[in-house]
Amino acid sequence: MKEFYVYIMASRRNGTLYIGVTSDLLKRVYEHKNDIIEGFTKRYQVHTLVYYEGPSGFDAATKREKQLKKWNRIWKLRIIEQMNPEWKDLYEDLL
Repeated sequence: MKEFYVYIMASRRNGTLYIGVTSDLLKRVYEHKNDIIEGFTKRYQVHTLVYYEGPSGFDAATKREKQLKKWNRIWKLRIIEQMNPEWKDLYEDLL
């Protein structure tokens, strides 16, 4: 069974947020950081991995992604702060 991750990228501390789901977190974050894919993260310079959870199955991950996207901003900031109070780029930890 393939494993999936839900993740949050940020433009800066308390900046623009992007929530996504992927089966290859390292590759997907690399794509965001290097503007390989056209879209939101490229347009708004959202390049810092500040939160992720998983692995889980596809259904659970996509359900969680949709749940997080519906949350208000304060709740999103709170879960980032709980996992990553310094807002450091977690991509470095994945390498």
